[in-house]
Amino acid sequence: MLKKGIIRRITISSLALFILLVTYFFPTKLESKDYKQTLNYIETQKGVVYLLNKESYVSRVNMVLNNKETLEKIKEIINILTLKSKESAYIPDNFIGVIPVNTKINNLTLENKLLKIDFSKEFLNTTEKNERKMIESLIYSLTELEEVDNILIFVEGKGFTELPFSKEKLPSLLNKDFGVNKIYDIDSIKNTSKTTIYYGSKEEDYFYYIPMTYVSNNSNEKVNIIIEKLKSSPIYESNLISFLHANAELTNYEILEEEIKLSFNNYIFEDIQNATILEEVKYMIYLSLRDTYNIKQVEFIVNNEDKNVNLIINTLE
Repeated sequence: MLKKGIIRRITISSLALFILLVTYFFPTKLESKDYKQTLNYIETQKGVVYLLNKESYVSRVNMVLNNKETLEKIKEIINILTLKSKESAYIPDNFIGVIPVNTKINNLTLENKLLKIDFSKEFLNTTEKNERKMIESLIYSLTELEEVDNILIFVEGKGFTELPFSKEKLPSLLNKDFGVNKIYDIDSIKNTSKTTIYYGSKEEDYFYYIPMTYVSNNSNEKVNIIIEKLKSSPIYESNLISFLHANAELTNYEILEEEIKLSFNNYIFEDIQNATILEEVKYMIYLSLRDTYNIKQVEFIVNNEDKNVNLIINTLE
């Protein structure tokens, strides 16, 4: 009886193993459909592109970029700058690219942070109103990439050395020294200086930043000019917003090679009780100093009897 039970269990186990092996090596059509799956995963990356808003200001717009490799990312950015808002799902409403439609990239090289772009002849189909904004948009969009410091533009292999309509001569190397959304406040063409300051702006529910380059005869240190401009109220351009309190005072600063340390009084705080600085204030100051001094980090210091605050900012979300 015991022997029969053992034999029975061995038979059942062998049969089960045989069925399992047959199923594994010879799956049915139905089962093969269950296992045949395709998973597509697209990794997106945050990026920044400078587009025209409805007031024709070159504006800093956060974007999703699909490419990781630098040259492919550059091509993607230029493509975004070439499309109109209604033609691209990526561009927020009320913004527009400024490179003429149908412009193509003939050649693209990047070496030692120098980017060379050769455009097709359609690049010259810009307008008198947009010719400078097109260059500003290109410079500011592409130099946001860590791998790009300077740009050379060619059209059909020939150096693009002047704007088509105004005949304004372009620098041999294009970078953020070119300025953006320029405002002139000068008494003399001698001893002028350029200071780029970022303000906030809003389109419906979308908040973004607008850089303005002030050309003036102001001989003060540029960090002082930036803080004074940001806390001035009201701003005559109604669509430009500054969140810095009018009583905020820069009590001291230290300019280092890649960092600037700023000391403020309590009015830098959004909430004095919790010692917090408004995000927009931090980023407007950071972006302004970054572009004006070519630094990578800003340190905010606030000292008083109750709290010692030390905040370092070196990146933007």
